[in-house]
Amino acid sequence: MIRKSGKIKVDGLQVSDYLRENPDFLIEHPDLLNILAPPSRWEGGVGGNVVDIQTSMLDRMRDESTDLKDATNLLISTTRSNMMIQTRTHAAVIAILGANDLERLIHVVFFDLPLLLDIDATSLCLETGEENFQYLDKTNVRWISPGTVNKVLGGVNEFVQLIEHTKDDGAVFGEAAGLVKSAALGRLQPGFGIPNGLLALGSRNRGAFHGGQGTDLLIFLTRVLELTLHRWLANK
Repeated sequence: MIRKSGKIKVDGLQVSDYLRENPDFLIEHPDLLNILAPPSRWEGGVGGNVVDIQTSMLDRMRDESTDLKDATNLLISTTRSNMMIQTRTHAAVIAILGANDLERLIHVVFFDLPLLLDIDATSLCLETGEENFQYLDKTNVRWISPGTVNKVLGGVNEFVQLIEHTKDDGAVFGEAAGLVKSAALGRLQPGFGIPNGLLALGSRNRGAFHGGQGTDLLIFLTRVLELTLHRWLANK
């Protein structure tokens, strides 16, 4: 054993002697098997062209173990992300239900939801119709032409649309249009003469929303919003 620069340097012979005296060392420390490289059974010369099946099996088991760990870490990460999204959605729903009048509800949609959902912009769009809602003209609600909702969502039976890459001309997100690069749109159907509309969620990050994501929470959020809208608009 040699001491060099304050560190103890152990040579191979000492390691070999220690392992001979402690034959159960690898049994007690199996994680080292994933680090140590075992020698091949066959070296050059006779038998050099014979496949070492045991080593191949060990290599495959190590690869499978690594893949399993990677899959486990991905599952944990995805689960945590889903739980966070669910928690944020519930907080948004509580804020919507807690609005004590129409003006407060619109404020929640435009100013509170971006913070609660960790996104960059939100918008509430309603189609123009026969009934006049002049008291909404001075709010942040954005008016869109009749039929726009079905056109944007892709049909009368479509309730959400996740857009991976988008460019808004201002019709949906207004002043925040230049910021939004990815969007999630949800159908609003308040009913009882109240026009259909959209709840639009925008992100500055391309690909923040995409077709591989679930839409249950977005549908839940828009459903709560349309019922709350009906509660306040129907009484105007």
